[in-house]
Amino acid sequence: MSLPSFHMIADAPQPVAPFSHAAEIDGWVFLTGQMPTYPDDPTRALPEGIEAQTRRVMDNLILVLKGMDLTLDNVVQVRAYITEFERDYAGMNETYTSYFEPGRLPARTCIGVTGLAVGALVEIDMMARRP
Repeated sequence: MSLPSFHMIADAPQPVAPFSHAAEIDGWVFLTGQMPTYPDDPTRALPEGIEAQTRRVMDNLILVLKGMDLTLDNVVQVRAYITEFERDYAGMNETYTSYFEPGRLPARTCIGVTGLAVGALVEIDMMARRP
């Protein structure tokens, strides 16, 4: 087995903590959870509401995937973290689902949490596999 490689993606948002955007080993790519921050201005206020924050998070994940020469078609597993689970679960699901082709939803776990970095309502991470 080879050693993992660690990747920082130039067009992706600046990290809010000490981590790489992605780690890869043996064709498996693990994407760090993304926040609803803006890649071009990390000091900009977060989008308002779960739908807008979910869109920003998914768009940020797509930037990381693109930087790894991957797409959402390569994603096999997702974890979503929501701070206001009862209130925001349906809205997050509706927005999240719109990013995938029908019948091509990755395996997923969704977890209610008491807080996330930068005061976000949602964070999502992914695992992808190279063809």
